[in-house]
Amino acid sequence: MSTVDREVALEMLSALLGTTVKPYNGLAGKLDPELNIHTFLVKGLLKQIEDLFNNHLQQETLAGFYSDVREEMFVDMDEFFEPRFDYDFTHLSDKSVCMRGGEPYKRPCGWYRIALKVLNKYPGGNAWLGKDGWRSHSVAGEWPVSYHGTSVDGAKGIVKSHYKAGPRQLYGRGIYSTYDIDQASGYSKEFTSKKNGKRYRVLMQNRINPKMRKVCDRKDYWLIKIPEDPSAAEEKEIVEKSIRPYGILLKEVREESKPADWDLHYD
Repeated sequence: MSTVDREVALEMLSALLGTTVKPYNGLAGKLDPELNIHTFLVKGLLKQIEDLFNNHLQQETLAGFYSDVREEMFVDMDEFFEPRFDYDFTHLSDKSVCMRGGEPYKRPCGWYRIALKVLNKYPGGNAWLGKDGWRSHSVAGEWPVSYHGTSVDGAKGIVKSHYKAGPRQLYGRGIYSTYDIDQASGYSKEFTSKKNGKRYRVLMQNRINPKMRKVCDRKDYWLIKIPEDPSAAEEKEIVEKSIRPYGILLKEVREESKPADWDLHYD
């Protein structure tokens, strides 16, 4: 897979967000509702928290992006994707020890990364991304890499293994991710392309703020904790300064590569 067809990329976004995503074709006026880097965070990460923990967010504060009434969104693909940072890991086999932000980094071998246009999109500069180029070491100021699947059924298994009910919750409500691409693959979304008939698996590749994450009982899982009953604006602010997707990973599901049954309830 050397490049990704634009129609497949739109299907990929639709599968991740649970919403039909259409291209902006130069229509006059403002895109409504618009998919950009910040609304992608809202729709892709916070919506899953609502689904998992039955939290009713203030939809009007986030311009209705949680609402089930919103059956489609529009994206300017030239402003959303950054093709110069795409990378084809499909046929790569890499056993080297790599670090990002002082934590292990497992390259997404077997996947194709579609880069998002995140440079200069957040306050404080771009140090969280580290330096461009092939390297095995960390650089000052960068955040560790984590992978996140948006399958709600899969996420329920993670939550069940780390959630303790009652007034003193050890872990619980928030965004779970892992530095282990193989673990994350078990919680990926899948979709069948109407463009080419192929079936794909899709994940988010993120940078996670080491000052904001909690390490779970299973050390390969990290949690960005979202407190109970914050305002929607507070919730969005926590996520934007804690975890930032910078790539979407796509992998064709072949008959021989289908995963075994995943035990989502860790004892």
